[in-house]
Amino acid sequence: MADSLLANKRVLITQADAFMGPALCGVFAAHGATVIASTASLVGPDAPAAVVAAAGDIDVLIANLAIPAPATPALEVTEDEWREVFAALVDPLPRLCRAVLPAMIARRAGKIVVMGSASALRGMKRASSYSAARGAQLAYVQALGVEMAPHNVQINVIAQNFVDNPTYFPPEVQANPRFQERLQREVPLGRLVGAEEDAEFAAYLAGKAADCFVGQVFPMCGGWVPR
Repeated sequence: MADSLLANKRVLITQADAFMGPALCGVFAAHGATVIASTASLVGPDAPAAVVAAAGDIDVLIANLAIPAPATPALEVTEDEWREVFAALVDPLPRLCRAVLPAMIARRAGKIVVMGSASALRGMKRASSYSAARGAQLAYVQALGVEMAPHNVQINVIAQNFVDNPTYFPPEVQANPRFQERLQREVPLGRLVGAEEDAEFAAYLAGKAADCFVGQVFPMCGGWVPR
């Protein structure tokens, strides 16, 4: 049964069939939100604005952006890889924000939550293109968050890793003994963060109780990064 945390809120969730999308859709609906679950591509200068226009009036944007993470040594990253990763993870973000923010500013209310990555907070081998793109997301949110705060619009990002999701930790990865050893070695929690645990925090950030958070980066990674 739905509760009232997000009652009467229209929430646009991008890439709703990937990364945290399925969990976000379920949790937000359970909290009373009207969920607009978009699976449309966001690649291309006009694509994000088209997604926002198709969604109609929205109170909350959940920028759920994902791409399979390359595992290329830094000196072997090609121009094509770099551009592809940034085109998927970085370029859509300001385009989405430019599309939703004018209405939020006009009514002096709105929330944007970006589903980011803790790979931007800790060095990882063979992840330079991916980590750089995720880092750009964090920097953008911090800057935009303080700019939008006077308009009573809150923008924050969840920087996650080792969270159960079908894009980065599908069942075959989770079942691999080497991955289980890594999980015990690197993650103080000793397990993956549950998908619903992550989505519940996103729902909190989308609600009234989180009005005080401005351009914050919240690690969600079972202690993999300490800050």
